[in-house]
Amino acid sequence: MDALRAFWEQLSAWLHGMLDWVESFAASPHGGTALFVFAFAESSFFPIPPDVLLIPLCLGDPSQAFWFATLCSVGSVLGGMAGYGIGRWGGRPLVYRIFPDERIRRVEKMYERWNAWATGIAGLTPLPYKLFTLSGGACAINFKVFVIASIISRSLRFYTVAALLYFFGEPIHAFIEKYLNVLSIAFVVLLVGGFWLIGKLGRGAAGDDLDDEADAVDPATEADEVVGEDGEETEVAG
Repeated sequence: MDALRAFWEQLSAWLHGMLDWVESFAASPHGGTALFVFAFAESSFFPIPPDVLLIPLCLGDPSQAFWFATLCSVGSVLGGMAGYGIGRWGGRPLVYRIFPDERIRRVEKMYERWNAWATGIAGLTPLPYKLFTLSGGACAINFKVFVIASIISRSLRFYTVAALLYFFGEPIHAFIEKYLNVLSIAFVVLLVGGFWLIGKLGRGAAGDDLDDEADAVDPATEADEVVGEDGEETEVAG
């Protein structure tokens, strides 16, 4: 229990430091560029969501709120494409070393079926977007559908934040400040738990499909071989 508490305190301290560092760019003349870079990086490896910088930038200059949302959206989508590439050409060979080919193909089919929904949900919610960019590339899901879903979901999310800050300003800021630390910690937890869940779902889908194949028997071709008393084999239709 003490070890868990110590880990939680270290994680909180680290997140506080990261949040303060990212937010400090709001006072920089290069805040817009920093927002683009953070949005790009968050889509593949950086743990802090770009909202941390988007919010103070929009509050500091509400007239530029929708421009900041544009920078954030473009950076995030381009970063998602880079994350897809990392998963496709970096993660895929590793996946093939760890898992059997048949299991990988079945997981790919599952991803292909739910590609747009999964990417859209990840792009709109606090679910870690990088989870779907990296694993989507590793499973070689349809790239065009991935990009379209990313553009729609990420733009909708960041423009919504910008619109709320533009029209309501400080009250929304106060709410976010109150719950930002909890949301950021939850973001990291979701990142770890999400990878675990994807692996578990993949194993479950592969196991179910194998069971279905084992149970499926074509009665038109089933036959039993019976050996007669004279030693000759006769075929009896099943």
